[in-house]
Amino acid sequence: MEKFRDQNLPAAERARDLLSRMTRKEKIGQLNQRLYGFRIYERKHTPEGKEVVLSDEFREEVLKYGGMGALYGLYRADPWADKDYTTGLTGVLARKAYNQVQRFAVEHSRFGIPVLMSSECPHGHQALDGYLLPVNLAAGATFDPELIRSAYRVCGRQLAQDGVDLALVSMLDVLRDPRWGRSEECYGEDPVLCARMAQAAVKGMKEGGPAVVAKHFAAQGEGTGGVNASAARIGERELREIHLPPMAACAREGVQGVMAAYNEIDGIYCHVNKWLLTDVLRKEMGFDGIVMSDGVAIDQLDLMTGDNVVSGALALSAGVDMGLWDYAFGRLEEAAERGLVTDEEIDRAALRVLTLKFERGLFEHPYLEETEGEIFSVRRQPESLQMAKESMVLLKNDGILPLCAQTTGKILVTGPNADALYNQLGDYTPPLRETEGTTVLQGLSQAFGAARVDFAPGCYLRERDEDLLCQARKKAESCDAVVCVLGGSSSRFSGATFDSNGAALTDEQATARITMDCGEGMDCAVLELPAAQLELLSAMAESGRPVITLVIAGRPLALTQVCERSGAVVLAFYPGPAGGEAAAEILTGKENPSGRLPVSLPRSSGQVPVYYNYRNSYKGMHYMDEKEGPLYPFGYGLDYGEYAWSCGQCPGKVTMADLEKDGVTVGIRVKNVGGRDGSVVAQLYVTDVAASVARRVKELKAFEKVRLKAGEEKEIRLLLDRDALSIWNNQMKFGPEPGTFLLELADQGKTIWKGELELCI
Repeated sequence: MEKFRDQNLPAAERARDLLSRMTRKEKIGQLNQRLYGFRIYERKHTPEGKEVVLSDEFREEVLKYGGMGALYGLYRADPWADKDYTTGLTGVLARKAYNQVQRFAVEHSRFGIPVLMSSECPHGHQALDGYLLPVNLAAGATFDPELIRSAYRVCGRQLAQDGVDLALVSMLDVLRDPRWGRSEECYGEDPVLCARMAQAAVKGMKEGGPAVVAKHFAAQGEGTGGVNASAARIGERELREIHLPPMAACAREGVQGVMAAYNEIDGIYCHVNKWLLTDVLRKEMGFDGIVMSDGVAIDQLDLMTGDNVVSGALALSAGVDMGLWDYAFGRLEEAAERGLVTDEEIDRAALRVLTLKFERGLFEHPYLEETEGEIFSVRRQPESLQMAKESMVLLKNDGILPLCAQTTGKILVTGPNADALYNQLGDYTPPLRETEGTTVLQGLSQAFGAARVDFAPGCYLRERDEDLLCQARKKAESCDAVVCVLGGSSSRFSGATFDSNGAALTDEQATARITMDCGEGMDCAVLELPAAQLELLSAMAESGRPVITLVIAGRPLALTQVCERSGAVVLAFYPGPAGGEAAAEILTGKENPSGRLPVSLPRSSGQVPVYYNYRNSYKGMHYMDEKEGPLYPFGYGLDYGEYAWSCGQCPGKVTMADLEKDGVTVGIRVKNVGGRDGSVVAQLYVTDVAASVARRVKELKAFEKVRLKAGEEKEIRLLLDRDALSIWNNQMKFGPEPGTFLLELADQGKTIWKGELELCI
């Protein structure tokens, strides 16, 4: 028996044996993922029922290479894919389609090599009946890695049930410019927060079943002017300090895939950056999985090379193992014949792909049982709702919140996001069934009773309407309070057009009623809410009724005017299908808000960047025509409770040896002295007073979310390990330097305790 058929041998050994038997063309076939999976099939209705017919393009692609490396997005459903409940795949039909694809590939490969199935899962499975979570920015706002782990475990179970091997999950981007349309895909602006959340997501997804392809590597959140895929104009130290920690955390967790980013760093595109993809990723971080390109990114290198064959060769040589929708990797045989790549480089990439296939057990179990399987729904699995509740951030409260569901009279719910489910979901979202999801209007109607809730849209997302505004004004007069639901939307379901990689295209001629103003391709220059929404808010404030504003958005907005005109303000980064229910629980006090800002909020657009951890070499956010500092800082968030903190404790002096052995523990006690259960988020910041390079004004190094019942007291212990006190020094070496460190424990944007630590030789 050939070694590759022996299940008792290690995956890598089986892969090496199989590789030795393959032709160059077959190997190159394993590096390709050219097809859009949602375009390779068509649903047909036959007398026996619904069937799937595979396209000639798919069959020809398999026959061309004697196999296929991976197929992207067989289950993808959204306006770009043009798949919905009448044209897409669900239930048993989805498993039949999977088996048809796999069977054709296996039967037309000399060695019966199955296909890896990849699927988008930035905040849930982008498929019909896919289980959806709040977006990453909301996940970051929970400051709760264990909740994120459990939520992604649910997603992983669903993906595994559908035969997905590679879950493409946004988790590596650190948000540094809120103008970027893909802000929602980041866990926040801080590398420690992002790294903790990314590690939790990888762990949960792996526990659920599929391998994770973490994206995007690297520094995509540092784009010039907030423009998608633009240059990251930073040096190596900024790259290492801010943008590489999430990937390092994923590598420690054993992530099996990485997607390279579109952008270039100092003139070198990530897809051809051998230092980044090989020296740093593999040699320094110890990553041993596959590197996948982003959609058509290798072909886009033609702008630099002028030659598609050269583009593919450079990407392969740099460390990209598998393409995505590009033609360049399909031309690697021509590249080899021209001497642009070696057979050793092709073998290296093919071996990684084959090893992963053996690790996934595809050779022994290439097919799915054609059964319905477990049903996934936000009503069945509570993690999405819990994330939504924990992610909402109370920015302001003059005492109007919480609203009492028993004693509050009639309320008016108004605003363009009040009854718009898809505006709660974020980008990369499939169609939902009518019964799946709750809008804010629906949630409040359930909480107060429909008879006590009135509704008026007030305006469109970006366009005023005099009749709608007048209607809202009139209804406000007969109500006791107003809930104004404003913000933005990444919904693709209202007429967006798309590029070849699925990014939305900005159409200057598009009507203002098109709702997508955030998401991939929707970068913006202005962070304030549209004038139509501010006009509606002003009208509600002028009514004399108490105004509560709920902002639902995918990026940190400049909410100065919103806060001035509202008695209370809650910020919800796209909270998902259960967002309306979560909002109702927050506003009525059934749930005590516990979200904290994972990003700083600017006072105005011109104040960007406003991230808190800027270098101490200058005075950040200092302008002659604007107040200093952000509107609300990173880590800020109020609740309805009250907490008493005792003095923090830490050793005043430690040696390098002590740091290496045990680290430094900072302890503090907190008591819930309020009348309701609540949560605190203890955040430990460090300031390096003197170092060989310019340090940052302060940096988050540890945090913990702690739940406290009314009257309960707990001790919190936060650990500073060696890495927490290490820097990339003036020799670009990572390690601690002796000196003084200022410590600050904070929550809700307030300092709780300050201390000082001396690190000695």
